[in-house]
Amino acid sequence: MLESIQLKRSKVLQVLRKYMSFIGPGLVVSVSYMDPGNYQTSVSSGSMFEYKLLIVIFMSNLFAIILQILCVKLGTVTGLDLAEMCRLHLNPKVNLFMYICAEIAIIATDLAEVVGTAIALEILFGIPLLYGVLITVLDVLIILMAYRKDGTMKQTRFFEIFVSILVAATCVCFVTELFKCDFPPGTGWQIFKGFLPVNDVVFTDSTALFLSCGIVGSTVMPHSLYLGSSLVQPRLKEYDENHDKEVVEVDDDERLFPPNTPRLRRLSDSSFLARKYKPSYAAIKYCLHYSYFELVLSLFTVAVFVNSAILIVAGSSLFGQPDAADADLLSIYKMLSYYISPAAGLVFALSMLFAGQSAGIVCTMAGQIISEGFINWNMKPWKRRIITRVLAIVPVVIVIGILGREGVSKVMNSSQVVLSFILPIVSGPLIYFTCSKEYMTVYETSSQATESTSLLENDVHSNSSSPCRYTFENGKFLRTASILTWVIISFLNIYLVIAFANGAQI
Repeated sequence: MLESIQLKRSKVLQVLRKYMSFIGPGLVVSVSYMDPGNYQTSVSSGSMFEYKLLIVIFMSNLFAIILQILCVKLGTVTGLDLAEMCRLHLNPKVNLFMYICAEIAIIATDLAEVVGTAIALEILFGIPLLYGVLITVLDVLIILMAYRKDGTMKQTRFFEIFVSILVAATCVCFVTELFKCDFPPGTGWQIFKGFLPVNDVVFTDSTALFLSCGIVGSTVMPHSLYLGSSLVQPRLKEYDENHDKEVVEVDDDERLFPPNTPRLRRLSDSSFLARKYKPSYAAIKYCLHYSYFELVLSLFTVAVFVNSAILIVAGSSLFGQPDAADADLLSIYKMLSYYISPAAGLVFALSMLFAGQSAGIVCTMAGQIISEGFINWNMKPWKRRIITRVLAIVPVVIVIGILGREGVSKVMNSSQVVLSFILPIVSGPLIYFTCSKEYMTVYETSSQATESTSLLENDVHSNSSSPCRYTFENGKFLRTASILTWVIISFLNIYLVIAFANGAQI
């Protein structure tokens, strides 16, 4: 009996140690779902509808989890990120269009980081807004000078730890913010009820529907899909290196290209990407479940908590205040300082600074993945950082010069609309690739394949031919969930764009 208990305890400790080694990618991806661009929409939602739109935040993160699971699967099974898969399998003109959309998404995302960081610098250090915008060009340059997309596992863990520290600092800020709020009796039940689909305010109030679209548009970020499909790969490579696994060579045309791919493209693209590391079946089997679990846990804890905390703080302190609905980030700081305490406003500014820094790093990492994947444009991260930030700050500087501070809010609003429009375009190929058996296939020789244990129900299939063939295309449930997610997000984002074009303010 004692031996049985010790054996179970040993297995539990082994599983925990294994899980700990996978912590990192999910936290980095979660940064994309809690950048300063979310603050304004969440505060407007809380100030107008108190806690009733918490269900929208929960559903938005559920959509994000479904899409990120597809990213994990794509990067794990193919060894290629979403941008590389687009370059290999899409028509060159379509690939170029996708690349342009991805670059626009990077710049639009960086706009929120620029504005959030600049306002935080003005609040904390008294730096004028225009100077703060210029300073953001260099804010994380030193850290990114050491980053390499295909670097060692040690470098990867360094960045994961650094970003995780910034994420933890952001969470601490909002925990402090929540303790600063004066919640009346019964608030706990109201908050819990806000996460339940028990009210129809989203469908009966046009303003609530509009804000719900804004929450979805500012939560599910296009660049995170490229990032998520790339971050899972270093651990696969580490596993194969530690276990002396040799990847089976498969004919490039059969492995990477559909039968009707032009021969010229096969020669030019396969010469680069076919030589990239392809994970073995053993590595996929070892990593996939834990990568899923780490991602889901990180998004459900960190991203849901931060986005919900913003809305809860606004709902408890600003609900019913007429000026809160259309407030910009600086106005939100002033109102929190007035209605809660000066310390609460200061903590809010610190959270914007931490979120802006972590999101800036992650955005630049995604930018490098996009440029290298779509067009094989290899550039040092610090150079990429300067180019992206310069492109992001130019419209901000122009707007500040012409319209002053009021223009900053308009820039933020416009960037969220752009991201809303691009998200369905970016997520379409991701769903297509992961639903296709043609792309989600791994080959192993008979000697390498020990047993074809299913990783997910209806998710892995094999046959006994030599070499062994394992397919990881989406099962019925995941296929249906991903397509339904795409349809809902597309509808909400199209509605958001139309409402914005008709003069609505996010």
